This record gives sequence, C-alpha cells and structure tokens, in this order.
Amino acid sequence: MTAIFDTHAHYDDKAFAEDRDALLADLPAQGIAKVVNVGASLGSCERTIELMNRYDYVYGAIGIHPTDTAQLDEDSFAWLREQCQLEKCVAVGEIGLDYYWDEPDREIQKRWFVRQIDLARELHKPMIIHSRDAAQDTVDIMTAEKCGEIGGVIHCYSYTKETARIFLDMGFYFGIGGVLTFQNARKLKEAVEYIPMDRIVLETDCPYLAPVPYRGKRNCSLYLPGVVTAMAQIKGLEEETVRAAAWENAHTLYRLKD
Repeated sequence: MTAIFDTHAHYDDKAFAEDRDALLADLPAQGIAKVVNVGASLGSCERTIELMNRYDYVYGAIGIHPTDTAQLDEDSFAWLREQCQLEKCVAVGEIGLDYYWDEPDREIQKRWFVRQIDLARELHKPMIIHSRDAAQDTVDIMTAEKCGEIGGVIHCYSYTKETARIFLDMGFYFGIGGVLTFQNARKLKEAVEYIPMDRIVLETDCPYLAPVPYRGKRNCSLYLPGVVTAMAQIKGLEEETVRAAAWENAHTLYRLKD
C-alpha cells in the first residue's frame, strides 16, 4: 500500500502542545511518510523551521497567511526571504487572500500577496495559495502576476469546478482534505469529480477541518485514509490508485525526489 504525504499541516499549532512529539514520531509507522508543515505567521514560520530540523520526514513552507499580513514590514520580509532559502523549505506559503474577516485591510492583503508571489518567482519555489471568499481577486492577481509560470497548489480548495478550470489552466494542483467527507460539501465533491487525479494532493490543514467521523475534533495526518476513501468513491477509482497518484503528485508539486 502506497504511503501518504500530508502536503499541508500546522503541527506547530498550540493544539498539539501536549502530544506533538509523540504524534509526529509515530506517523511513519502509521503510513504517513512525509509531511509539509506550513507557516502562517512569523512565529509559526520559526516553529516550522524547528520541526523540519527535528524530523527527517517533515518539510516546511515559509510564508505569511493573508490574515497575518499586517505584521509584515521590509525587515520581516527580508527575514522571510532568508528562511525560504533553507534546503528543506519546499514552498512559499501559505499566501493569498482571505475576505472572510474584515482585517487586515484588503489592500494590505493584496500587497503582500504580490510580494510573496514575487519571492516565489525569485527563489524558484512553488506557492501554497490560500483563498477564502476571494475567488475573483485571487484569479485576477494570479493572472496578472503570471503565476502559471511559478506553479503551486490551491490549498483547501473550496470554489466551483468552473473556477477549478482556471487554476488547472495555470497548471496548479489542488489540496483536498477532510471537507470532502462533509455531507454538505456538494460543491467541493463536484469539483473533485471534475479535477483530474494527476492534479490532486492530500492535505489535512490540521488541527483544522477533521474529516467525518472526527468532524469538530482536532485533525491530524492519521485521518487522511478517510479522505482517500471518499475521493476514491467520488472518482470511481481504487483507493490504491488515489494513494499512488497523490503520492506522486505531492513530490512533483514540491519538487522532491520520491
């Protein structure tokens, strides 16, 4: 059975304070062979670096989530550029736009989204794109900035299959996790049915968005087999086919050797 690659996790989160080391240490034995821990704030980027230095199978992504972009200035951005060049940093992320909250101001989010896109281009790293309630502005900025030349993944994809077509045309991957198992996730299920299997990667976004039957509880990589089962059913594929494709896609996305 092909191992699982969790392409987007936040094990630095305080939700794992009590059992983080024990949980991470046990992942390989449970079939989770690789994890990318993703930065969201300056503090979480620091903690991500600690984790990727501690565990051979944990890689890192360094970037500032749109809701934390107000903390950025030129000095902190220079620090960000430096950390993105670490050998085990496989992506710039997560970056993007989040209009669910009113803060920070949308112009601040847009400014630092573009700056971090430029950083990914400069360093030849893929991007992890966060986009919530901001589909049109995300598409407009990514089109204007020619993000198809850089590549990356649309994390926790939540838009329609029509919008998926636009990101597919840019050559992006789609991060799919626990939401796929939710009964009310009709739009996502339609999109996943539509998106080719060679463009899908598995992710948890843990500690958030645990799949059924763990919905509402703390998420972790150990729950990803349930997402595989749901995806296989939706796409009419064998679970091993989904596992093998997702494993290969993750390595291609992050430019890692299998």
